Amino acid sequence: MPAIPSWLLEPLWDQFAALLPDRPVYDPAHPLGCHKPRIPDRIIFEKLIQVLRFGCSYESIADCTCSATTIRERRSEWIRAGIFARLKQIALDAYDRIVGLLLQDLAVDGCITKAPGGGDCAGPSPVDRRKLGMKRSLLVEGYGIPLDRVLAPANRHDSPLLAPTLDKLDDLGPLPDDITVHLDAGYDSQKTRDELTGRGMTGEIAHKGDRAPIQAGQRWHVEHDQRLAQRIQPPAALLRTQRGGHRCVLRPRRCHHHCP
Repeated sequence: MPAIPSWLLEPLWDQFAALLPDRPVYDPAHPLGCHKPRIPDRIIFEKLIQVLRFGCSYESIADCTCSATTIRERRSEWIRAGIFARLKQIALDAYDRIVGLLLQDLAVDGCITKAPGGGDCAGPSPVDRRKLGMKRSLLVEGYGIPLDRVLAPANRHDSPLLAPTLDKLDDLGPLPDDITVHLDAGYDSQKTRDELTGRGMTGEIAHKGDRAPIQAGQRWHVEHDQRLAQRIQPPAALLRTQRGGHRCVLRPRRCHHHCP
């Protein structure tokens, strides 16, 4: 069962392959000239698609064609070369030409994720007993299409991340004259309003202490995207085991079915 159908995978690969630099199968500088050939980029590309589609680890997706270490190293190599950044910009430009980005309405929101492996952006999580985590500040347009994101330690507040998140709009080219930014109550401060005013934007900000409506205007788009990203990278604390004839997705002591 392929991760995505071939009619979608092939155009994706053709566009991705056009961005890759030319590299020989064998390293001409190798002193012996008889080392193992380089794993084809196509195999690594399909493995990364499977990781994104199924939400599994590199170890789970590795097989006889390539190891988890090879997938990580090639991924890091492509990140340093700016391949993914260029591919993202191409995808946004194509979507804007064919469908159209609704840039008159934007939404920004933060989300805390786990970071058990640490990293430069990891920090103590205030909602997970100070275990390592990251804050992801996500920017979406009016229809919920992700535009960009900023990573920070989990203990950073959402509000200071608004400015660097909005700075990502510089990569999109010309912007509408009137832009409304939809924010939740975590951004309800004069500093946020001054930041938006300095950029010539209008802020629609929920007030602290007021209950948000069930569907809070444009903000539900960014919250939906945050939940989708969480499903792609599920928290390690959730246990998915079969207990008593039902599917338990919580710790046994918290399950409402009273798992043994």
